[in-house]
Amino acid sequence: MQYQHIMVALELSDDSNILIERAIFMAKQHNADISFIHLDGSHGEIYPELIDIHSDTNVRPVNELAMKKLRSFEAKVDFPIRHFLVGTGNLANKLSETIENYRVDLLLCGHHQDFWSKILSYSRQLINRSPVDILVVPISGDDF
Repeated sequence: MQYQHIMVALELSDDSNILIERAIFMAKQHNADISFIHLDGSHGEIYPELIDIHSDTNVRPVNELAMKKLRSFEAKVDFPIRHFLVGTGNLANKLSETIENYRVDLLLCGHHQDFWSKILSYSRQLINRSPVDILVVPISGDDF
């Protein structure tokens, strides 16, 4: 399959760099676009809509520290980022509509291989609701 638009689900840790590198590699292989998405689920759904921080630079849907970290990911990338969607709530709940609206055909996310992820897997929620292919990248973690 030839992918045209890869969306990368980012978290606010440096582990997201692994996902970004993988997405760039795949985008170059498929001549595809890349978009980033980050949803902060820690405070519920303050912003019901996703904000493209490329097109609306004045809106800050998450706290300043989170915005600084998200912008640092983009600053390190030597590849054009089509959309950078940021919001609040649960990505799995917004997944189908977002994928359809932005014509995404591959979702790339990480899965921590640590103790807590064995109990509660956020990746599983995405897999169960995604209408497109998903590449789940294993991210090593410390087992307790």
